Amino acid sequence: MTAHPGWQREGLTQVARTYELGTFARAIDLVVKLGALAEKHGHHPDLDVRGATVRVTWTTHDAGGLTRLDLALAEASDELVG
Repeated sequence: MTAHPGWQREGLTQVARTYELGTFARAIDLVVKLGALAEKHGHHPDLDVRGATVRVTWTTHDAGGLTRLDLALAEASDELVG
């Protein structure tokens, strides 16, 4: 996970990160952007929104764990935040 700072491995099957975005509007904006990213790749994260905080979890259920796509989308998630 050193190539993906801020992301934590949870067990053998997923990576997660919590973004503190400052405002609820920024949090929802990130969720919308993540939704578009997920649709483009046909791969959808688990999202938890609490006020200005968004927790993103990537895993590939069909593969029973992490894949390169999960790590690529984790990196793309960071790019959406800027």
